[in-house]
Amino acid sequence: MLASLRSAAVSGIDACPVQVEVDVSFGLPIFAMVGLPDASVRESRDRVRSAIRNSGFEFPPHRITVNLAPADVRKAGSAFDLPIALGILATQGIVQRAAVHDVVILGELSLDGRIQATRGVLPIAAQARRDGLAGVIVPVANASEAAVVEGLRVWPVSDLADAVCVLNNPDASRAAMPAAAVTSDGAGGTGATVSAFSHALAPPDLAEVRGQNLARRALEIAAAGGHNLLLVGPPGAGKTMLARRLPGILPGLTFDEALEVTSIHSVAGLLPSGTGLVRVRPFRAPHHTVSTAALVG
Repeated sequence: MLASLRSAAVSGIDACPVQVEVDVSFGLPIFAMVGLPDASVRESRDRVRSAIRNSGFEFPPHRITVNLAPADVRKAGSAFDLPIALGILATQGIVQRAAVHDVVILGELSLDGRIQATRGVLPIAAQARRDGLAGVIVPVANASEAAVVEGLRVWPVSDLADAVCVLNNPDASRAAMPAAAVTSDGAGGTGATVSAFSHALAPPDLAEVRGQNLARRALEIAAAGGHNLLLVGPPGAGKTMLARRLPGILPGLTFDEALEVTSIHSVAGLLPSGTGLVRVRPFRAPHHTVSTAALVG
C-alpha cells in the first residue's frame, strides 16, 4: 500500500516543499530510503522503527520504501521522522487518510515516540500559507513559532500517538493560536501577527555609559541617519561596550525585518523554545582574530 504526506526542507532561509511517499509491499524486510537524503535523514530509519513500536503500534515486517520527492533536492535534518512514521502507519490503516496533501508535517522522533523540536519551522509555515495549505503539524516546542503566521492552523503534537489523532480527526484537535495577537503595523498584508510570544530581550541602555560624549554623539547621529560606524581605539577604550548599545537606540524592527531575523534564528537553531517573533535587532561581536571566511559566513 502507498501513502503520501507533505513535509518540507529548508535551503538557506527558504522552504522547499517535499512529498514523503511511503510504500509497504511484500518481500524481504528492508527499509530503503531514496530521494537524496543525507546521513541525518537516513538515520531516521532506526528512530522511526523504535518510536512506532514504543508507541504501541506494530512495525510492518515487510519491504518499506520511502521516497522524498523531488529527488534532485538534497534533504537534511531530522524533521522528516514524523511524516515517515505517519506514512508507515497510514499504509496499515492506523492513519485513516493515506494521502495528506493539505497539511505540512514536521518533527523529530525520540525512541519512545516523543516529538522533539526541529529547525526552520517559521519559513516552512510561511511557505505553507503561500501555497494555500490548511495547516501544519509541528512539535509543541515550535508551536508559538509557527503560530506567528496568520491564516494557518497549527496543531502542536507531543508524541506519535497524538499526531495520529490529529490526522484522523483534525477538527476535534485543538490548534495553537497566538496569545493576544495583534496585527503589526509593518505587516503590509503579509498575513502574520505579532503576539505575546514575541521575544523581546532588552539590549543594554546607552544611558548607562558615563563619559564618552563624542562617541555617544557619533552613535546617535549614525543611528538617526542610518550611517556606518568605524570604532578605533586601544583595548579597553569601550568600543564593544558602545557598539552593544547601538541596537537600543535604533528604530524597532518592522514586521518584515522581524520575520527575516526570526527565520534566520529558526534555521540556525538559535530560537528559544516557545518563542515567536524576535523583536530586538541582533548584535554580533566576532573576535578580532576571526578569519575572513568565518566573518562573512
